[in-house]
Amino acid sequence: MRDLPRQLTIGELIDLFEGRSALVDKLAQIEDPLDVAREVACGLSEPEQVEVLAAHPPIGGPTSSARSELEQGTDNDPAVLAELAELNRVYEDRFGFRFVVFVNRRPRREIVPILRERLERSRDEELVTGVDELVQIAIDRWKRAE
Repeated sequence: MRDLPRQLTIGELIDLFEGRSALVDKLAQIEDPLDVAREVACGLSEPEQVEVLAAHPPIGGPTSSARSELEQGTDNDPAVLAELAELNRVYEDRFGFRFVVFVNRRPRREIVPILRERLERSRDEELVTGVDELVQIAIDRWKRAE
C-alpha cells in the first residue's frame, strides 16, 4: 500500500473522487490533500457536498469507471440489483442526494441492510456520513493503486 501523497494533481483527484467538483478543486491546492480531505469536505457548502456525492456511481447501478466496477463486487444477482435500485431511488427521493457507502469489496447483498438502516437516519446525518464515506473511498483508492 502507498503512503498518502504530499500533493495530487487535478487529474489524480478527479480519478479518486469520480469527477471534478469544488472539493477536487480545493484539494488540488493543498499540501497533504488526503490527510485533510474530511475537514475540507465538511467545510463545503451543502450544494457543494451534494455535487460531490452526485459524481459517485449508484451502488448496484451503472458505474462511471472500471475502478468502481471492481469495488462494487461481483454480486450480480438480479433480485439484489433490483432491490438496490429501488432503495437507491427511495434514498435519493428522501434525502435529495446519492447514497454513498465505502463498499470495501463487500458483495452488494451486504450493502442492502446498510442502505435500509441509513434510510432511518436524518438528512443531516446522512449528508455527513455520505461525504465521509466518499473520502474513505478516495483514500482507499490511493492506497491500493499501483
